Amino acid sequence: MGDDAMGRFPVPDHKELPEDIRERIEEETEQAGFTPNVFEGFAYKPSHFRAFFAYHDALTEDTPLEREEIEMLIVTVSGVNDCLYCVVGHGALLRIFASAPKLADQLATNHRTADLSEQHREMLDFAVKLTEEPGRVDDDDIEALRDVGFSQEEIWDIGSVVSVFNLSNRMATFADMRPNDEFYGMGR
Repeated sequence: MGDDAMGRFPVPDHKELPEDIRERIEEETEQAGFTPNVFEGFAYKPSHFRAFFAYHDALTEDTPLEREEIEMLIVTVSGVNDCLYCVVGHGALLRIFASAPKLADQLATNHRTADLSEQHREMLDFAVKLTEEPGRVDDDDIEALRDVGFSQEEIWDIGSVVSVFNLSNRMATFADMRPNDEFYGMGR
């Protein structure tokens, strides 16, 4: 495993990882063509790796949200949180899923200036509020999401993605996870 994945914690030796984690990392490496550093980083603590990626998979696979909407949420929240790893890594995914080479950069710096639908602007306004002022989220915020067409399940999933990636941003920053060079050019 690469020694550039994290700056503050050692990256475990691939051969010493539990078999299920080695298999997951190998699958991700085969799919991406490189090993995204978040997999190496979270492998530091196998029980946390399993829990994090199980939740990540549920968020991206068991949802009526489009994958580009999930990535829009992640990039916006990661920009607010100054999380370089997630802005760069998920910015690459957003460029690919949305077929929009500029959108990730716009959302990471200021989603209010991006060319978005009213529905997506409301979604991202909510994501920023839940990130910056979670104690101020109220029924009006949920109603505003309903008013622009989000279902109850979609609203739940929006809140879940935002919440999990606030955690992810903090872990990536805390551990000094570094974006893979490959991410910077993807989808451009």
